Amino acid sequence: MGRKEDNIRKAQALMTKPIQIRNIGIAAHIDHGKTTLSDNLIAGAGMMSEELAGKQLLLDYDDQEQARGITINAANASMVHEFEGQEYLVNLIDTPGHVDFGGDVTRAMRAVDGSIVVVCAVEGVMPQTETVIRQSLKEKVKPLLFINKVDRLINELEVTPEQMQERFVKIINEVNGLINKMVPPEFKKEWGLTVEEGGVAFGSAYHNWAISVPFMKQTGITFKDIYDFCDKEDQKTLAKKAPIHQILLDMVIDHLPNPLDAQKIRIPNIWHGDIESKIGQSMFKCSPSGPVALMVTKIIMDQHAGEVAIGRLFSGTIKKGEALHVIGMPNPNRTQQVSLCVGADRIPVEEISAGNIVAVTGLKDAIAGSTVSDDPATEAFEKIVHYSEPVVTVAIEAKHTKDLPKLVEVLRTVAKADPSIQVEINQETGEHLMSGMGELHLEITEYRIVNEHGVEIQASLPIVVYREAVEKTTDSEFEGKSPNKHNRFYIITEPLEEPVMQHIKEGKVPSEGGRVKDPKVLQKEFQELGMDKDEAKNVECIYGPNVFLDMTKGIQYLHETMELCREAFTEAMKKGPLADEKCMGVKVKLMDAKLHEDSIHRGPAQVIPAVRQAVYGAMCVSKRMLLEPKQRVFINVPQDVMGAATSEMQGRRGTIEDMTQEGDMVTIKANAPVSEMFGFSNSMRSVTGGRALWSTENSGFERIPRELQDEVVAQIRTRKGLKPEPYDVAYYSA
Repeated sequence: MGRKEDNIRKAQALMTKPIQIRNIGIAAHIDHGKTTLSDNLIAGAGMMSEELAGKQLLLDYDDQEQARGITINAANASMVHEFEGQEYLVNLIDTPGHVDFGGDVTRAMRAVDGSIVVVCAVEGVMPQTETVIRQSLKEKVKPLLFINKVDRLINELEVTPEQMQERFVKIINEVNGLINKMVPPEFKKEWGLTVEEGGVAFGSAYHNWAISVPFMKQTGITFKDIYDFCDKEDQKTLAKKAPIHQILLDMVIDHLPNPLDAQKIRIPNIWHGDIESKIGQSMFKCSPSGPVALMVTKIIMDQHAGEVAIGRLFSGTIKKGEALHVIGMPNPNRTQQVSLCVGADRIPVEEISAGNIVAVTGLKDAIAGSTVSDDPATEAFEKIVHYSEPVVTVAIEAKHTKDLPKLVEVLRTVAKADPSIQVEINQETGEHLMSGMGELHLEITEYRIVNEHGVEIQASLPIVVYREAVEKTTDSEFEGKSPNKHNRFYIITEPLEEPVMQHIKEGKVPSEGGRVKDPKVLQKEFQELGMDKDEAKNVECIYGPNVFLDMTKGIQYLHETMELCREAFTEAMKKGPLADEKCMGVKVKLMDAKLHEDSIHRGPAQVIPAVRQAVYGAMCVSKRMLLEPKQRVFINVPQDVMGAATSEMQGRRGTIEDMTQEGDMVTIKANAPVSEMFGFSNSMRSVTGGRALWSTENSGFERIPRELQDEVVAQIRTRKGLKPEPYDVAYYSA
């Protein structure tokens, strides 16, 4: 029996013993070595050849990942590791570092209990490092630190042993600073990382070695030995003396919680049902005999098996062939196959119990983020909130008319597998709009549609997504009349308080279809965030980061008409009056209404247009403004090409926020509009002779400069087939 087969047999035996399971994620800034590290852990555990580890990139099994040299999908793998005479099952998820795929990191963090944050010893803590630590802590996932590429410090930068230690201390302090800032208060002491206790390891994933203080004590190897091995360029011997998989997996088992302990901390955070209920207790205790509670964090497409739902099983046991409900869907789905994941392989088993990361085929209604249970009344897990939203859109059409029905199906599948991609099918124009996190995100999705799903497509040039908002409060109530002139609505619009808007965007307001779940709790929260007490208790509906308030007093028939008012508000927020873009940060207040006593005269055809026109008219009076998406750009360049890099940024309406120098390298922090960043990679390479490294992260929406607004609005409206000038207030008063 080969080592791999032996390991699979052991994994199957261990998956029923949650105390011997660890679910971990590997997260870092792009190019800091996550996938190479994951490969070496799997090779060390005997799941692939050690010669290929770090070169084969087993987890980057997608050909686009191999062609571009980056991780796009969060890949899963399970392996067996022996620690202090006992065997453990480690379920690992390797996540992407590129900002365009941040959604995958957020979803992966929902499935794991601990994370290894990888930081490059040469580059240090980078913006995406901060983001992945934040994502980890928000999900109450305990972080550990691995400082990678230590060999480059010695061989390329030729630092002395003292300088090397100084650099380590600086990185550890920075990571601890970030953890301290964001960690839940009860873990402030326990979750800080110290070298002495073994929560930090150092090494080279590429050369397959690592070191930690507990391992030094155990083996007598010192930092000086490591320095000498690297200096003599004999890292092969070092990898035999201090194999990376042993040091890191020892650290994982010693410092990260098993599912039994982790779920006590994590369940109240990610599931807001009644913790005393049967399913609440079963998840809290990670019980294999309770009701099934599976959180789907990823959907992958398999040419042979179809859709595979991968996720964390928090309670119960999933058996092959059982009927399960995707919460929110009408009919149950039958599981066809239940498996453990090892790299690109899935090992079928008859059943899998709580505490594991599982792969299930047959859940055709599931999407990434779904809750699956054997009880249709189960309360769903909290929605996964992504840190950035789609800001770039392309219009897609099938090259051949015969492929049209297939394209619609494929786009649905793509949106299922990656919730960070939004697909909108415009029934009137027949246009398919696909929105993503950035240029690369869309390019890769287009590539998949053609090569994995076999549909030839034509895509437009990328279009930027804007938002609409208002500048000030309406001076007086704006009157909206129904087409039959029998009903009148009086509306005021104003900017929503910034803290309230952030609170909604972070997904902290439980609402169903815009309706507020618990008005009392909401009133208290909104008041604390700065909303007037009277307004906070009258919140009627929330759509996107916009709020509809009913400020009226005792108006006859309004109660029966309110559902239609909510619908009109939602319609107005979906397509603003300026450029048909979504609204953001708008507070709409219904101040008064005059309604016809006969319900026949106040149906949908009368109320919806009247309220919508009133909202649009009030927004005109409140001074409509367009918001554009911005990106934070971090650029590392040698000093002699710094001027070229800053000019490139300024030529793209970028503002330089900060510049720091270390040695002859300069780090530039800038903020630039997404619309100006197309083609940035090629330009940056050519002006710096390929010597710049950069990364970007989305930094939300900001007001577009006044002098550009009219021109951009006209372009958007023309593209959407509308007349170039938006309607003025007189149009809505008519």
